[in-house]
Amino acid sequence: MLLIHVPKLTNRLGYTLNVVFHHLLHADYSITTDEQYYLHYGDAKLSYGPKRLDDSLFIKCHPLLFETSIEEQEAGAECRDGQWILFPVYGRNIDFDFDPLAATFFMVTRYEEYLPHREDIHGRFLPEESLAAQAGFLEEPVVDQWARMIAGKIQERYPEYSLPGQSYRFVQTVDIDAAWSYLHKGLFRSVVGMLRDLISRRDPAEVARRIRVLAHRETDPFDTFEYILEQYRKVPESALFFFVLLADYGDYDKPASYLNPHFRQLIQHLDDYAKIGIHPGYNTLELPLKAAAEIKRLEDIIHRPIVYNRFHFLRLKLPRSYRILQHAAMRCDYSMGYPDTVGFRAGISGSYPFYDLERDHETELLIQPFSIMDTTLQKYMRLSPEEGLQTYRRIIDAVRAVDGTFCCIIHNQNLSEVDGWEGWRNTYEQMLEYAR
Repeated sequence: MLLIHVPKLTNRLGYTLNVVFHHLLHADYSITTDEQYYLHYGDAKLSYGPKRLDDSLFIKCHPLLFETSIEEQEAGAECRDGQWILFPVYGRNIDFDFDPLAATFFMVTRYEEYLPHREDIHGRFLPEESLAAQAGFLEEPVVDQWARMIAGKIQERYPEYSLPGQSYRFVQTVDIDAAWSYLHKGLFRSVVGMLRDLISRRDPAEVARRIRVLAHRETDPFDTFEYILEQYRKVPESALFFFVLLADYGDYDKPASYLNPHFRQLIQHLDDYAKIGIHPGYNTLELPLKAAAEIKRLEDIIHRPIVYNRFHFLRLKLPRSYRILQHAAMRCDYSMGYPDTVGFRAGISGSYPFYDLERDHETELLIQPFSIMDTTLQKYMRLSPEEGLQTYRRIIDAVRAVDGTFCCIIHNQNLSEVDGWEGWRNTYEQMLEYAR
């Protein structure tokens, strides 16, 4: 067993050791504050603090993990020998030239999102406000890299000590914002849509397609679910999640009615093959009780508790959003990422527990970040399908290099091959093949 000595075990430090040694390295370890016990310990050991205790592995600490306040930090991001570091430390006879534990805590807690920052029109943290984007390491899973660095140092010093580490995983998630483009919308919405196509858009081709679909002479372009399941069967080693929007109709929420029997049957059908999660509506932040109602709707459809979440429009605000999920007994959230750029918002690829920085404690809620979304590539970055595929491959390569988790977001309507999405099915299929 690895023994870790710390001068004082704070909530921040205990949490960070849990993220690094349990969630990332899957190590068997214990923590002590007893210096004499540590000095006489005969197996693998590591000390964390302001000074070296003996000739065992030593990480010189930055004060961050011994603080309780939330204030501006001089993280000192820099790239040394091809590796990005935060919180550099100095001194003679040190094993690390930075504090990887403080750096990990800063990234995974999203410390900077608790500080004053600019937001977009939807109240979302802007990626350009982040240290990762400003310094240039947003596309690097630096937390995974730092954990592997620690593991390498431990095994170099103690070859007999085994660290299982991570295994590469592929998690495909599908957001169902609109199950159908034309079908099952009800008479009023169908008539309004047709008038909009004729008067506002002046698009007779769209009207003709709508009529063909409503007459069941053509498949609804958003109905790509059997295609998604067919592709999933080709990569059975991956995980598949569907996040379903069941909010009331509004400016940003336009799902089929949760009472619609066709929609309910579709959800039940998908539940036979994949995990189902809730996609709470746009106004969840302002009206958290609506999220509870939407969760109940989904539970009534699939007859089991709902434990997976992703916020619609990725409207994630810390710590409020995650407190709402805790109150709703959610087990894991999949919203940690950016809508308008690719990369690792928290610097980590796999799941880890949420730490409420304001309340200074670790919670049971898990966070599974995503690193890339189809809408990001086509709408925000304005990439071609070929350029999108290269971006997928670049992110997958970064995840594979650390044996991490590649988690992506797909939308069923974006596989329609219409309205600007022509060619993206091929990108999707090649991404699946590359990620497997």
